[in-house]
Amino acid sequence: MQITEPLVKVEALVKRYPPSRANSRSEIAAAVDGISLSIFPGKTLALVGESGSGKSTLAFCIASMEKPTSGRIWIDGIELTAMSDRELRTTRPKVQLVFQDPAAAMNPRWTALQIVAEPLVIQNQIARSEQLDRAQELLQRVGLSADAGSRRLSEFSGGQRQRLAIARALALAPKLLILDEAFSALDCSVQAQMVNLLVELQSSTGITCLFITHDLSMAALLGDQIAVMERGKIVEGGDARDVVLHPLQESTRALLAASPRMNQPSDIPQNH
Repeated sequence: MQITEPLVKVEALVKRYPPSRANSRSEIAAAVDGISLSIFPGKTLALVGESGSGKSTLAFCIASMEKPTSGRIWIDGIELTAMSDRELRTTRPKVQLVFQDPAAAMNPRWTALQIVAEPLVIQNQIARSEQLDRAQELLQRVGLSADAGSRRLSEFSGGQRQRLAIARALALAPKLLILDEAFSALDCSVQAQMVNLLVELQSSTGITCLFITHDLSMAALLGDQIAVMERGKIVEGGDARDVVLHPLQESTRALLAASPRMNQPSDIPQNH
């Protein structure tokens, strides 16, 4: 039997921040406190927890946007935590993030085509003549209309902006896509459309995903595995269906109670 190695492996990861000057006597806070996890190729790990549980800090460490205090991270067999800042510049394109407010990372004066093409221009991995063609292809792949490329950010709805952000994130063909509360500001019908889009993209591209949310129902829809975070630690994890149907921790049960869409076992996808 062939054993697949994880695309992402995190081992005993700790990230501590110094106390603020306003509260200089307090102990140094551990936003991430000894976390170990794996994400396998083509799969989605849904990371669930309340605000302040450390989810985003963990994501920033995996994406090399924050330097861990201790512990180790591997992406595609490469140990990021052993690399210099200069070496990390060559590996960062392998991990792309999509945030709750995509507009914050986009130039409002640019057209959608320019926004999606920007990573290609910066990395200069393909000929300039091919960059806009590639951007147009990505816009179509995420379900935006043929004329979307000439429109500016203000002309897109919230859901369309997230589609634009996903297209931009896919431009460099990353190994890992991190979605940090990316759908939480959208209404339920648009959330459902985005879930379908992500499932289709994962099926067609084989991309690996880390989906960060406070909504256990969204985690169950998208995650092959669920990990529940509380106060910087993973307190529960496993197959998505098992975690939702048989929660062991009080924090997981509280998240379940706050997700009215998950009140019935029939609401939980069968494919996990």
